[in-house]
Amino acid sequence: MPARKTAATPSVEEVDTSYLEGLLGYNARRAALAVIEVFLQRMAVYDLRPVDFSVLSLITHNPGITSRQLCSTLGILPPNLVGMINGLERRELITRLPHPTDGRAMGLHLTDAGARLMAEAESTAVQLEAQIASRLTPSEGKTLIRLLKKIYL
Repeated sequence: MPARKTAATPSVEEVDTSYLEGLLGYNARRAALAVIEVFLQRMAVYDLRPVDFSVLSLITHNPGITSRQLCSTLGILPPNLVGMINGLERRELITRLPHPTDGRAMGLHLTDAGARLMAEAESTAVQLEAQIASRLTPSEGKTLIRLLKKIYL
């Protein structure tokens, strides 16, 4: 037999989110989820996750970057980066070359295929950013980025 509703059982007609909406973390997470959802859809054609895109973008703009530098810049643990680098190398997107000044280190470089993929993927990311930023004025967009950096830098 179903439980009976008593007068003491409250019901919610409209959800009150005012407390959560006042929290920085809640708002940052909601915004990130909205962006990441679209990012995942758009990057699926390149078979790139956000972290793959970040690693490849850093290699694109910093040819010869080392794994240690990638870990430091992105806050990735070395064991987690090793598998990712191996996977990108298996896909023939990157190659390792001896570092010019540190005999123990290898510099990471895009292959021609990696450069072509990243040119397309970064173009897609620019279009995505423009779409998302269209809800903000240019000034608001710059302010938002500046404020977010104050939190994590």
